[in-house]
Amino acid sequence: MTELKSHKDLRVWHKAIEQVTVIHQLTKNLPKTEQYGLISQLQRAAVSIPTNIAEGNGRGTRKDYARFIDIARGSAPEVETLLIIVVKLGLSTTDDATLAQELTNDVGRMLTGLAVGLSKDGFNEEEQAEIA
Repeated sequence: MTELKSHKDLRVWHKAIEQVTVIHQLTKNLPKTEQYGLISQLQRAAVSIPTNIAEGNGRGTRKDYARFIDIARGSAPEVETLLIIVVKLGLSTTDDATLAQELTNDVGRMLTGLAVGLSKDGFNEEEQAEIA
């Protein structure tokens, strides 16, 4: 089994970084009147996912790591909800938000897998392959 040494070894972290990039591109097209509203909240919620993965991985205990993964997991449905609001308000098309939504769903599923693995004594090889 390959040992994970850094948050940068996690596929979920890379996918979350991709999600942030897509969301920042999407928010560039939103009206400037939303700069301190939806744009800011959507960007902050998205950025919190990879940063909490990184911070949790950098903590000294498995319990702390699991807590930060739970925080990141909570941000995924927040991002999803904000994307739905942006589309419902007509600020973006469904097509533009689809990739961000798909990435958000993928990241959420991967974080759940990571959380389950952290709640156990360790990861088996299949679980390790899923997140690494």
